[in-house]
Amino acid sequence: MRSVVALVGAALGLMVLAGCGGSDASTDEPAAARDASVQEVTTTAPAESSRAAAPPTSSGVLRGTYKRLDGTPVDLASYHGKVALIVNTATECGFTPQFEGLEQLYKERRARGLVVLGFPANDFAQESRSNGEIASFCKENYGVSFPMFGKTVVTGDGANPLYRRLIAKAGAPEWNFNK
Repeated sequence: MRSVVALVGAALGLMVLAGCGGSDASTDEPAAARDASVQEVTTTAPAESSRAAAPPTSSGVLRGTYKRLDGTPVDLASYHGKVALIVNTATECGFTPQFEGLEQLYKERRARGLVVLGFPANDFAQESRSNGEIASFCKENYGVSFPMFGKTVVTGDGANPLYRRLIAKAGAPEWNFNK
């Protein structure tokens, strides 16, 4: 748990950027067509009010619709205003026990605006399970209740659009459980 909390502190800048809808200059995202679990969406921001700031526009990091492990689509814009800890996961990795600490952190801090978003990936050859098997494994072994999305690609030319935006801002994941 201590290492997860330390990583959260170290990644705070990235998490705040992901949660606040910061600008994104990247527009070339052809890999979305190759990733069946991802569908980018475009939203328009309503006119600003003098009483409240306008909600983030589609230019932020948290945009696009991604399918959860059970196939339910989720628009990442629904997490705007929260601190998002985005993690590439793998169930066959030596770091897999981090699910326990991530779940504890999520339970302790979600009421204060933290959301953990898990993205299983086989980029490092440690996630051979199907989405259903990943969901069962995470629930049965670690009680994972934070949002887990469908297996995807998080590095290289095939990285999903979210990870391409994150890579542009903070570099590519070097291994599983990068935050």
